[in-house]
Amino acid sequence: MTPQPTNSNTRPKTLMLVASGGGHWVELIRLRPAFEGHRQVYVTTTTGYESDVEGHAYHVVPDANRWNKLRLMWLVVRLLFLLLRVRPDVIVSTGAAPGYLAMRMGKWFGARAVWVDSIANVEELSLSGQMAGKCADLWLTQWEHLTTPQGPHCQGAVL
Repeated sequence: MTPQPTNSNTRPKTLMLVASGGGHWVELIRLRPAFEGHRQVYVTTTTGYESDVEGHAYHVVPDANRWNKLRLMWLVVRLLFLLLRVRPDVIVSTGAAPGYLAMRMGKWFGARAVWVDSIANVEELSLSGQMAGKCADLWLTQWEHLTTPQGPHCQGAVL
């Protein structure tokens, strides 16, 4: 099935949708209606989620964090090859490290970046969310009290 543009002035975009497994993935999947009409390429750290995104490309990358430098480097290499292959117009992430890194590197190729901080982070932004603000074109939080004039912004109940 070929994605159709939402109006005659736009072409379908290639979206790379990146989230770690578990809650981050669930939140990303809840945003799926916003991606309709565009080519969707899903990237996560957990196998077994293919059925959530049938009909769309699905890739698994290593799970990594700041405490495991070697695994983090392997994640960077895998994401770089995916970015070169997919050439996304937009990268959307709900967290954590794989989403941040994909957004950061995607900027090198001209991709726009959208970060939606985890709904679970009620008291403060996640570490990835704090870092993502520096490279995100759209930086969102679920919680009004976490907004600042510089971002993140709250545009209602996103999830």
